[in-house]
Formats: sequence, structure tokens, C-alpha cells
Amino acid sequence: MKYTSLYRRYRPRRFGEIRGQEHVVAALRNAARDGRVHHAYLLSGPRGTGKTTAARILAKVLNCADPADGEPCCECESCIAIQAGTSFDLHELDAASNNKVDDIRDLLGKVALGTPGRTKVYLLDEVHMLTPGAENALLKTLEEPPDHVVFVLATTEPHKVVETIRSRSQHLELNLLSGEELESLVRHVVDDAGLDVDDDGVAHAVRSGRGSARDTLSALDRVVAGGMQGDDTVATDLLDALANVDAGQALGAVAAGISRGREPRVLGEMLLAALREAFLVAMGVPPAELAEADRSRAQAFADRVSPAVITGALEALGTALVAMRRSPDPRVDLEVALVRLTSPAVAAGVDAGQIDALTKRVERLEQALADTGRPAAAGSPPPQPPPPLPPAAAGPAAKARETLARVPAVPPSPRRSEPGPTP
Repeated sequence: MKYTSLYRRYRPRRFGEIRGQEHVVAALRNAARDGRVHHAYLLSGPRGTGKTTAARILAKVLNCADPADGEPCCECESCIAIQAGTSFDLHELDAASNNKVDDIRDLLGKVALGTPGRTKVYLLDEVHMLTPGAENALLKTLEEPPDHVVFVLATTEPHKVVETIRSRSQHLELNLLSGEELESLVRHVVDDAGLDVDDDGVAHAVRSGRGSARDTLSALDRVVAGGMQGDDTVATDLLDALANVDAGQALGAVAAGISRGREPRVLGEMLLAALREAFLVAMGVPPAELAEADRSRAQAFADRVSPAVITGALEALGTALVAMRRSPDPRVDLEVALVRLTSPAVAAGVDAGQIDALTKRVERLEQALADTGRPAAAGSPPPQPPPPLPPAAAGPAAKARETLARVPAVPPSPRRSEPGPTP
């Protein structure tokens, strides 16, 4: 028997089954129930959030033989055909690969051909990929659409859709799902399908999904197949190494991750994401899509280090990731960055630039003191005072000098005049 992936098996069939998109569901269901369906909808949002699913459900309810409260029955011939992808009432076009003007003209040539009493829904996926000529050809039909036609334009980048098309469409934005919603979805699928997945597997699927329901269920498929590669353990070990100020532990975690087939840049991006989560948790604004296990890990790390250390690590790791793009050996860049991040000075929150500035100033002062006792060479310019400390390195000594400079000088006492000779 052919296996069906989890995200296809558990694709919503009714509006009420779509999770985390209540505003979009309410708009489409109310329009279908009240007979106020717009002639064109623009659905935008990240991948795997339900754009195509919402368009298919809209096509089902508009052609359903027995709709109820804006929901399809999912049992009539039309609903079954649309669900199976064999209906003539739903036409899907991938605008990324069929983006030329001839492709759109061929599609629009069929728009006028309709069946009495039925509504044809045209779904154009990734509509922002259309060429300017194709956009102009589509615009003419959007201005004067037939009564029996509804256009649904889906895109992950709505800002790339021309304003003339956006202004003629009703724009509905789909959001990423929160960690709680994704965890609820995963546990429902695990229970319904009878899968053997523990809490770590659930957390891994939610973390890998990053707010996308489809990506989360795809990750759950990998977990069930034994494809959990221990990425979570590597990220946790790297965070522990930073908190423990242990360069050896950090290098060992990198070696373990690479031995599992991960690229150095991927490991760096994983650590960067974990540091971002810890930073947001420390600031009191944890990401909505963060799972409970990730939230606990981020909180534990934030409790062990200061926010200054986290921000410094984010900056240093971001610089290392940029350098890794041009490096002949990205692993070296990652390891050097981790060794620097696990140095005691960084762990104490001291900027390395300040340390270098203070060291150079001390050397100049020592040299000036050594030259004080030497006779000045003829014609040599007078010694110049050392440059002032940089603002970041000015500490208590600089403040003390400023305070002494503000103290008024004590005038000298008048000299006692010597008694002169008596006349």
C-alpha cells in the first residue's frame, strides 16, 4: 500500500479544521455563507500556513451541493472531486513555472467558458513570479471578471505583487502558528495515527517546523522514520559550552555535529537561532512559535549569563557566519569564533577592544616614564602627552582626574618681608 505523508493525510478539509488562521477563516466562511464572495482574493503568508488549503476549501463550499454555515459537506460529488484533484471547477496554476504572458492568456481563454450554476475557482500560486506582460494580461480580467469566476492569488512575497493587482483583490494575510498550536497539532496527529513518538520527538518536530504546519508534519515524518539527527543536543551542548566558558566543550560539540553530517554553517545558524531565543527570553518577549522545551532551554541559558554576553555572542557569531561564506574552510571560522566566545574576558562582559586600548596606553605610559630620566636630544621635539582614553575605556581613573581638575588651586601664602636696615 502506498504511504501518504502526514501533511497530506491531515490536510484540513473544512474551514473549521484550519489552525491559527481564525481571521482568514472567518472572512472566507462568512462570505460564502452570506453570498458576498469577492471576485479576487490575495492570500499571502509564509510557506505551509494554509494558503492553498484555504483556496481549495473555498472552491468546495462554492460548488457544494449541501453547504452548511459556510462549510462544505465533503460528501457530495463536487467536494469529493475537488478533494481528489479531479474537478473541473478548480484550476490550479503554478505561476513560478508558468509565468509568461502566453501561459496566462491560455488560462484566461478558458475563463469565459462556464457551466450554468457552478463557480470556477482559479488558483494562481506564487503569483509574484509573473512577468510584467503576464501581470498586465491578468489585470484586464481582474478588472471585469465573469460572474461565475473567482480568482485566488497566493504568494509568499506580497510586496512583489504589483499595486494594480493588489488594489483589485481582497488581501488576507496568513500568519505563522505559535508553538502551542503546533504542539497541539503534532500530538493530535500522533494520537490519531497511533505513532510512537516521545516528548523529545514532538519538541523536535515543533522546533523544525518554525511556525509552519506543513513543515512541522514533514519533520514529524522524519522523526517517525528515525531521522532525528540530534541537532537539538548539539545546540544545547554549544549553549552549555558558552555558559561554562569551556572552549573544549564547544569544539567537541562542533565535531559531534559535523560527524552527523551537518555543515559548519548550519551549526552556526543553529547556535545563532538558539542565542536569539535566549536573548528574547531574557528581554521578556519570547517568540510565539517557541515550543515549551525550547523556552525552558533559553530561560536556563539566560539565567546563567548576562544579556551583554548574549548580545556580544550574537554579534560575533553573525560576523563569523558572514566570513564563512567566503572562507575556504568554514569550520575554522566557526571554531575560532567559539574559542573567542568562551574566553574569560568575553564571559565577564569585557570588550576585547577596550582591553587592547588599555594595554597600549599602559605601554605608552611605561615608555614615557622610562624616557623621563634620559636627557633630551638636541633639537628633539618635547614629548607629547599620551592620547586620552577612548570613551568606552574611561574608568574610575579618568573620573578621578576630572574631579581633581575641578578643584580650585590654593593661592600661595605671601612671603614675609625681611626687616630692612634702620635709617
